[in-house]
Amino acid sequence: MKITIKLLLFSMLLLACTSEKEEKKQDTFVQDNYTKTEVDITMRDGVKLHTTIYSPKDKSQTYPILMQRTPYSSRPYGEGKMRTRIGPNIHLMKDKYIIVYQDVRGRWMSEGVYDNMRAYRPNKKENESDEVSDTYDTIDWLVNNVENNNGKVGTWGISYPGHYATVSTIDAHPALKAASPQACIADFFFDDFRHNGAFLLSYFRAIALFGTYKDTPTDTAWYSLPNMKTQDQYQFFLDKGPLKNLNEYFQYDKLDVGSTAKKDEIDDFFWKEISEHPNYDSVWQSKGIIQHMDKVPSSVATMIVGGWFDAEDLYGPLETYKGIEKHGEGNYNTMVFGPWDHGGWARRSARNAVGNYYFGDSISLKYQTEIETKFFHHFLKGEGDGKTGLPEAYVYDSGKKEWQSYDSWPPKQTVKESWYLSDNQELTKSKKGTKAIKFVSDVKRPVPYSEDIKTVFTPRKYMTDDQRFAARRPDVLVFETDVLTEDYTLAGDILAKLKVATTGTAADWIVKVIDVHPADAKENNKRMQNHLKMSNYHLMVRSEVLRGRFRNSFENPEPFRPNRKTDVNIKLQDVFHTFKKGHKLQIQVQSTWFPLIDLNPQTYVDNIFNADEDDFKTQTHTVFTDSSIEFSVLK
Repeated sequence: MKITIKLLLFSMLLLACTSEKEEKKQDTFVQDNYTKTEVDITMRDGVKLHTTIYSPKDKSQTYPILMQRTPYSSRPYGEGKMRTRIGPNIHLMKDKYIIVYQDVRGRWMSEGVYDNMRAYRPNKKENESDEVSDTYDTIDWLVNNVENNNGKVGTWGISYPGHYATVSTIDAHPALKAASPQACIADFFFDDFRHNGAFLLSYFRAIALFGTYKDTPTDTAWYSLPNMKTQDQYQFFLDKGPLKNLNEYFQYDKLDVGSTAKKDEIDDFFWKEISEHPNYDSVWQSKGIIQHMDKVPSSVATMIVGGWFDAEDLYGPLETYKGIEKHGEGNYNTMVFGPWDHGGWARRSARNAVGNYYFGDSISLKYQTEIETKFFHHFLKGEGDGKTGLPEAYVYDSGKKEWQSYDSWPPKQTVKESWYLSDNQELTKSKKGTKAIKFVSDVKRPVPYSEDIKTVFTPRKYMTDDQRFAARRPDVLVFETDVLTEDYTLAGDILAKLKVATTGTAADWIVKVIDVHPADAKENNKRMQNHLKMSNYHLMVRSEVLRGRFRNSFENPEPFRPNRKTDVNIKLQDVFHTFKKGHKLQIQVQSTWFPLIDLNPQTYVDNIFNADEDDFKTQTHTVFTDSSIEFSVLK
């Protein structure tokens, strides 16, 4: 017995030592197999962009180029300083590509002045530039100056770098053969900082990251993030009151970083942009990129990647895929969506969970090995004829917890079905009259988006949070089916067709789609927060807000007429989720979601960012029982 235990301990020790050695070996792989070169590439208007190039030491063959353009730094800077991981994943790193990182214009070591979501200029003059031309000029320089490249280029990136991957496909350089925009920003009025016109107050701390002015290269951070001096963000924003009270965090004397503003003036250009342009005007419209998907040539293969539970960028990748699909009849255009939060597919952890909800093991690793690596290898090293063996849509059913492949998205086998928000908390297939269900929306006690007491840089885990805490509030309306007697699969977008009224002249409307688990559901996440149980877990599958003033137009807002029944339609992003037999499908409707979004005064003002304390009024809202939810149902 003692010998067996000793052998077991020895084996475990040997395994640990082997794993540690392997990890150390991987940490030195880049240093052992690549050389790093830093260059400043001159754009057509004379601005130089700092670019870091990792080239395989083996010069016996040629290699394709994989490039990421980023506002988040191409560091480490300096001779001999190298990343330990390069490229989209470890397999591509070991397969040997020329990996390139570039600081975009106005960021870090690149020259120029940064413009958040810099607008595309379709009719540029010879020396005019935008991100499209910066990408083109960079690729042109790389294929003509980097040794041992095979003349083929791919781009990739997650989040903001994902946006730049999308940009690379527009009026693309002939050498660009493959692009994978991942969690890509598409339009700042619907992604990240805004959702259908509502301001994502929870992104407040990230504003300075993008809006602090800089016009000279630097290898150190030139911005400073606001210190909220609390761990309770709900109370912090409630105490601050109107949005204009946050101006102090973006003024000259608070930032004091290369400022040209006068004392008490706003010195953060992104905050000025957000607060001075509350509507979907020409500023935001010009920055949108999905309006230009008709300019993606068929010579560029695209693979759009996203997470069903990505709190930051779900709109972007879905609309980017659909935009290319709509305009590019001959394009190789595919999508991959899994049970991930923001960028979860790029992690090397075997365990895949979002917040308290566990989806399984090796999901991300499977994607990296069998999908992403295969895609880039085919178009940059292989035949490049589009016969990849990969499906058009490779999507994860977050209810059944399994992958499915389809030759289109949404699948051709879907039909539209409507459910009605009936009284007695019922969700029914048939309309039961037009009864009025009322609730009080108290501006002093807004509905929280999470039970957690903490301060976050950008929110993530709430996308799978248990919604029981909200269902038990009087200002959240609940509608649910009977226990399902068979599986019910949603595959595609969701449209909430609300019939509402309010005693005020302004209101937000939030709709959440929830999978109510049975009472006998077993725990499957050892890291679940201690106060929760899987028994009766209310899994939020999808949610969205519409700032009511934009119900008819995002460009031209309008107030509600008090106590008048009004149509409010809210498009929720696509979902692929099976509500399993024994579960229930629930809809929650509410009017505050704090501090995920800012607090609506509930009295109409032209610009909520200028609202006064006296503008905020508690109101009574009404939802009528001829309201419905239209689902895309897989048959």
